[in-house]
Amino acid sequence: MQLRGWYTAIAAAIAGIVGTVVFDLMGLVAGQGWSVPESLAGALDAGIAAGAILHYAIGALLAIIFAGLIPLFFGPLWLRAMQFITVQVVFGVWLFMMPLMGAGPLGLEMGAMMPIMSLVSHWVYAVVMAFTYQAIVKRWDAAAVEAGAGRPGVGESVGST
Repeated sequence: MQLRGWYTAIAAAIAGIVGTVVFDLMGLVAGQGWSVPESLAGALDAGIAAGAILHYAIGALLAIIFAGLIPLFFGPLWLRAMQFITVQVVFGVWLFMMPLMGAGPLGLEMGAMMPIMSLVSHWVYAVVMAFTYQAIVKRWDAAAVEAGAGRPGVGESVGST
């Protein structure tokens, strides 16, 4: 089921934050540190807290935008999320953020593997975000039915896994 209104935004924001946590854990495990918040902090000439807040806000906002655009993509929800995030990586990361932060188009000044690493890490974010969003929506829908609320704020399907 797909929630409507604020329920959609809240479920998506939570899912986006969870996806961002996993994205960051991947970077830490790969030995890259907390690279995105650090890079954002440097670009903003602000502290690491400002970079982290912006990083997590972007993760939540991307998930909210995705929740509104779900019908534009095809396949199960995780595949729809990967399609969405691929477009976002190409235009938002490779052609905007990387050059803005001095890494050149696609981040190639940081190495030939940077485009691949950034795409794969964003795909992980997308899949985790999609499964989290779907789990939240199912749980909230079941709670609304159990409470006899007549499914307020619940609409069409968001796809299957």
